[in-house]
Amino acid sequence: MTGGRWLLRAASLGAALLLWQALTSLDVNVWLRFEQFPTVGEVASTFAERAGTAPYWQDLVSSLRRIVAGFALAAVLGVVVGTAIARSRTAADMLGPLLEVLRPIPAIALVPVAILLFPSNEQGIVFITCTAAFFPVLVSTRHAVRALTPVWEEAVLTMGGGRARVLFSVVLPGALPGIFGGLSVGIGVSWICVISAEMISGEYGVGYRTWQDYTVVDYPGVFVGMVTIGALGWLTSTAVERTGRRLTSWLPRSAVSSSPAGAAAPEASRPARVPLRAADSPQGATTGGTQK
Repeated sequence: MTGGRWLLRAASLGAALLLWQALTSLDVNVWLRFEQFPTVGEVASTFAERAGTAPYWQDLVSSLRRIVAGFALAAVLGVVVGTAIARSRTAADMLGPLLEVLRPIPAIALVPVAILLFPSNEQGIVFITCTAAFFPVLVSTRHAVRALTPVWEEAVLTMGGGRARVLFSVVLPGALPGIFGGLSVGIGVSWICVISAEMISGEYGVGYRTWQDYTVVDYPGVFVGMVTIGALGWLTSTAVERTGRRLTSWLPRSAVSSSPAGAAAPEASRPARVPLRAADSPQGATTGGTQK
């Protein structure tokens, strides 16, 4: 990323903070009420105080542990089930109707189910987090696999490759861009649900601490929790997106195609056509009429 883009991003964040400071310092009350909002200085002071205490970091680690566990389970299950439904009519008939009935149910509505199913709040929160991320990954994987052109699969089968070779050499690599789109959405939904679950039934975590601050009318503490949640969400979503870029580095990039040296890169990056039948090749064209 160029220095100009970094400067623009920093300027936009700084402008938002200045606007916040101005509205709260002047106690603006025009339709929206800012007189009870803490100022940027008050939130920064509270953040500095809490960052030096053990409970703040304990809450942060607890929320991160729940997110990583739930999101990792959702990623594995979503990719496996989504691929199975897209590739198998039997799996689609057996699992599709059940999943479509469960998909509209908000994950946070499963809190009572988690309390009944699991012996501890920790396991229940991980379950809710996993459920929240599972369906975006499932849907994106299913659509990405179904959108793949069958030409390359047929080419692998023609050259003697089996189902496993097709799956790991064609299907999953070809669907990776779509899969990571679902993962990016899933990590954001996971944060929404894990914070909500911590507020309802948690004992530790950023969401639990934010709700406790609200109940004692500690508004600077509430904003510290919100800032912490935003920072953690940004870091984890950035990690997912960068992992996706690294694993799909073989895709043509617009930055490469726009440069003079890489103007022909997208054309060059297209795989060569593989003849699927003998009649498709020059040699087969002369003998295709005699072959049955």
